[in-house]
Amino acid sequence: MAEMLSRVVRPAQGVLFVHSAPRALCPHVEWAAGRALGTAVNFDWSEQPVYRGLMRAEFHWEGDAGSGARIASALRGWEQLRYEVSEDPTPGSDGARWMHTPDLGVYFAQTDVAGNTVVGEDRIRYAMEIAGADPVELHRELRLALGQAWDDELEPFRHASDFAPVVWLHQVG
Repeated sequence: MAEMLSRVVRPAQGVLFVHSAPRALCPHVEWAAGRALGTAVNFDWSEQPVYRGLMRAEFHWEGDAGSGARIASALRGWEQLRYEVSEDPTPGSDGARWMHTPDLGVYFAQTDVAGNTVVGEDRIRYAMEIAGADPVELHRELRLALGQAWDDELEPFRHASDFAPVVWLHQVG
């Protein structure tokens, strides 16, 4: 009987993208992620070209199902960070993605096996109810449900590596 009551451990994996962190915070981010995973971790930090003086890292993790939530929670209190945590789906659990920016806070979404954001029926019905017959408001509500503001803010940081330089365009005149 004791075996039946023991915790079922499902292996999971995912990625932590720290898009921007002050240099002094980097070891604390590693410590927090390691504590969430139950093991010491070391990230390969590099300069963040979008904001000089900030650092970025990408870390592929393995742990129990739910580890992504623990990592995102461990990093939640540091408002200076921009990060994303993904957890791939497993046979016993859905996939998930957390995004954080200093201006917007945390966004959470369930994901499917292809990594697409899954918006539930209740959320879509809510958007339709709030929007009424206003298509602009429906568009706004659906963008919010999909986390579009977070994607928009993080996109330059995602592509700002040595292999994908960002070219900033400025309107003239």
